Amino acid sequence: MSGQQQKNRKAPRGKPARAAVSERLEIKPEDIDPHHDWSRLNAHGVMNVDFEERVDFRRLHRYRLGRARQAVRNSTLGALLCFDNNNIRYITSTAIGEWSRDKFCRFAVLTGNGEPHLWDFGSAAAHHRIYAPWLQPLCCHAGNVGLRGTIPPDQGLVKRAAQEIYDVLKEQGVADMPLGIDVIEPPMLFALQKLGLKIADGQQVMLDAREIKSRDEIMLLNTAAAMVDGVYQDIYEALKPGVRESDIVAMATKRLFEMGSDDVEAINSVAGERCSPHPHNFTDRIIRPGDQAFFDIIQAYMGYRTCYYRTFAVGKASAAQKDAYNKAREWMDAGIAKVRPGVGTDEIAAVFPRAQEFGFPNEMEAFALQFGHGLGVALHERPIISRLVSLDHPLEIKEGMVFALETYCPAADGRSAARIEEELVVTDRGCEVITLFPAQELPIANEY
Repeated sequence: MSGQQQKNRKAPRGKPARAAVSERLEIKPEDIDPHHDWSRLNAHGVMNVDFEERVDFRRLHRYRLGRARQAVRNSTLGALLCFDNNNIRYITSTAIGEWSRDKFCRFAVLTGNGEPHLWDFGSAAAHHRIYAPWLQPLCCHAGNVGLRGTIPPDQGLVKRAAQEIYDVLKEQGVADMPLGIDVIEPPMLFALQKLGLKIADGQQVMLDAREIKSRDEIMLLNTAAAMVDGVYQDIYEALKPGVRESDIVAMATKRLFEMGSDDVEAINSVAGERCSPHPHNFTDRIIRPGDQAFFDIIQAYMGYRTCYYRTFAVGKASAAQKDAYNKAREWMDAGIAKVRPGVGTDEIAAVFPRAQEFGFPNEMEAFALQFGHGLGVALHERPIISRLVSLDHPLEIKEGMVFALETYCPAADGRSAARIEEELVVTDRGCEVITLFPAQELPIANEY
């Protein structure tokens, strides 16, 4: 180790020196204990305070890092290389602007025993050395692999990054083992292979790690859902003729950021004849009397996502709209009733209607309309519940999973439709719903 590196590692007076990068860290049982408390699911305010125990972010980091290390050890991989921002946050507890999400400008390496190494965008690395003391300063690097090809590979950045990654793997003794990667650009893949590295699928290993949520993760997910509860009250009051779908999106986005959201990923806002078939977007359509309208709010608090649909009628509701809503609710309640540890995803998917029963020729075209998906640092985690895949390839529902169930029913009028979604925490005996804006009956906004 160079003199400059020793200087970088020097601890402040009176504090113990930090572990050398080459030391192998053991996974402590208390770090990967999720500390579940099923007596109550808390949704605290968005601040930390000195008079209540709320989210313990250092415990959260130890849990996530321990889970990721354990997943690597349980696999055939020597290490993980992550370009997915969600995986990077899970492993390193770092985040920069959402603009970076599709740029492939950040990456992290984790072995089963070593410290995580993070390559970040320019000065972000220096920032982490100051403000992220849970990371080794020597493991925070500035990195650049070409900004999706805008700096061509022949200018050397990709080759340099590949060599730096290889050097870490060699130092930690795993360069001859498969390297699991979540997502990657072709030039980077080719550069790693040129160095003799064996490339494997790392996304499945990270999904293994992220499958069971800890007490802190559940608190964050519950708080995120509570924020959307409040936004739906705002939508219920604002939904009236003359308002545009886009106006609702703007209002909800503003409100979420005011409440502490760190990412409003998307809001579906769909009304009137656009409800059937579901377009998965929003427009400037003007809402009219008697419209059925549904919304999906996808946002994150401290990185933890919501996916939370609600349907309303505007001013009044027709018999066809009420009937569609009642069917969607019936399917939802049947799905929720099945959820408990040990159940297979096939058993939940089996209660959903077949695609042909609600107007689609096959399950691929109906995908995600009768649906379940895990929630965490990503919008889609395990388990996935769908007639498309779950009947033939079931997964086990486990205590500590958090996932959303979604149902959709077109109305007999050929234009309206009902869409409902509930987020569930799997407890030791069953599940608890954490999306609390009333949805047992079709809400009528500004009723005439």
